[in-house]
Amino acid sequence: MQGYILFAHGSRDPLWREPIEAVAARMREQLALSKPSAAAPRVACAYLELMAPTLPACVDDLAAQGVREFTIVPMFLGQGRHAREDLPELIGQLRAQHPELRFAQRPAVGEDPEIVDTLARLILR
Repeated sequence: MQGYILFAHGSRDPLWREPIEAVAARMREQLALSKPSAAAPRVACAYLELMAPTLPACVDDLAAQGVREFTIVPMFLGQGRHAREDLPELIGQLRAQHPELRFAQRPAVGEDPEIVDTLARLILR
């Protein structure tokens, strides 16, 4: 089973997580329309610091649900230190702890041309 983890920084402000969770909720809606089954990919959020769940806790939870392949998506505008260094280090630790699981890291979402175009259009409207 496939799982997607939206990986974000985290904040002391509990409202900060709402946009990240909204993306996850929208993904679940889209998956329910396209793959209405118990085997549909799982979608969850994880945070680097200041919020739960952490990436390792999120992986443990999804693995308990049967997820074996993880796509981790950095919810950052750029490929900064967290996406470039911290996240690969965390994924390396997860690979060592869970050799039976597969992990893939996507680039930061803000570097996708569609996101750049969407942001530009939103700002200009």
